[in-house]
Amino acid sequence: MSIHRLLEIVYILLDKREITAKELAEYFGVSQRTIYRDIDSLSVAGIPIYTVKGKGGGIRLLENYTLSKTLLSEKEQLDILSSLQSLKALNVPDVELVLAKLTAMFDINNTDWIDVDFSQWGSGVVEKEKFNLLKTAILNRNVVAFDYYSSYGEKSYRIIEPIRLLFKGQAWYVNGFCRTKDNLRLFKISRIKNLTITNETFSINEHDDIGNNPQDPTNNLTIKMATLVLKIDPCMAYRVYDEFDQDSILHNKDGSFTVTVTYPENEWLYGYVLSFGEHIEVIEPKYVREIIKKKLEENLRKYL
Repeated sequence: MSIHRLLEIVYILLDKREITAKELAEYFGVSQRTIYRDIDSLSVAGIPIYTVKGKGGGIRLLENYTLSKTLLSEKEQLDILSSLQSLKALNVPDVELVLAKLTAMFDINNTDWIDVDFSQWGSGVVEKEKFNLLKTAILNRNVVAFDYYSSYGEKSYRIIEPIRLLFKGQAWYVNGFCRTKDNLRLFKISRIKNLTITNETFSINEHDDIGNNPQDPTNNLTIKMATLVLKIDPCMAYRVYDEFDQDSILHNKDGSFTVTVTYPENEWLYGYVLSFGEHIEVIEPKYVREIIKKKLEENLRKYL
């Protein structure tokens, strides 16, 4: 008995309302006896399916029937459709067809509620295409090759077996087995250039089981954290409430905000603080305040 075939039969009947056993047998490439066994299984499961003998007869569902009445609660239906809609947004193969079928079975409309774009604002077509290429390679188990630039600007050529995409610390990474280094590695996607999918495929093996490994693959990343106390002008209220947790915001009497946050201490952090322009002041820690001050002085010298 094929669960997929049983669901397909219900979907066909919901769409057509009536079909013969012969037509179903030809559609699935099985015998009519198999179809009748499937009908019996659906009936036992509580699906109101029945056959009408004689001329003009066939297999039918009870009029106005939807799958929701027998198998799944309304919440379970919505949870399933939400999960499938999320996968559709990621362009996972065949999800749209399954989503359409279950939407019809559940008699629920308006499932097109989510869209996901992994690229940054202002990204070009090439940058956006990286995610599609990596997703395709991961799903089809294709080896990929690319030029990779380290944080120091050093270029190297890499060949990897990609396993999954990962978002960590304000950045996207691809996790995979690097044949060049003969080890599992993380690669920051923004530093990947000239990405190509090869025709070579890789099979499941010991390093491909990382998805089932509870150990965080980014634990080998050394990340220094810094807790900052920031004073932000009232005119930046839209950013304060957009970008910081409510519990970290103190609204001062003069209209300004005092915000306490903990971020990875790196160039991203300094650039983020500087993005507020003259409307922000680093109160603590003192050494970060001095770094920001130095960067502002260096920038000023370029305009003198």
